[in-house]
Amino acid sequence: AMLPGITAMLAVAARIGAPLGHDFCAISLSDNLKPWDLIELRLLAAAGAGFVIALYNPISKARPWQLGRAFECLTAILPGTTPVVFGRAAGRPDERIEVFLLADADAEKADMATCIIIGSPETRIIKRGEKPALVYTPRSAAGPRK
Repeated sequence: AMLPGITAMLAVAARIGAPLGHDFCAISLSDNLKPWDLIELRLLAAAGAGFVIALYNPISKARPWQLGRAFECLTAILPGTTPVVFGRAAGRPDERIEVFLLADADAEKADMATCIIIGSPETRIIKRGEKPALVYTPRSAAGPRK
C-alpha cells in the first residue's frame, strides 16, 4: 500500500528493524541533474562521517554502472561487514527485502524500485533463528574522543 508522506527509505527501515536509529542521509545516484563527481563526494563524506546512507535511484538502463561504483567508494571507507539492505517495493505485494554485507553487495540485485540502506560502522544485523534477521543502528555512536 502507498501511504502519503512515507518515503521508500522509511518504509524499508520499518520493515527491517531500526537501521535509521542514529544520524542518516538520503542520496540519489541519478546524475541527470547533478554531476557524478558530486554524488561520489557526498557518498564519501557521508560514509566518513558515520551516517547511515539511503540510496535512491540506484540503477537504470541508462545508468547500469553507478551503484557498483557507489559500492566501490563506500568500501574504501566502511568495513566489508557493514550491513546493506536492498528494499524493493516495500509495503506492496511484490515486496522483497534482503540483507547483505557490504563486501557481498551485488549491484545487479537492484532496480529503480529498490531503495538501498547502507549501515554505519555501528549498524548490526540481529539474527533471530528461523525468523528474518533485523538490522539495527544504536542511537549512540563512538565517534572521536576528546
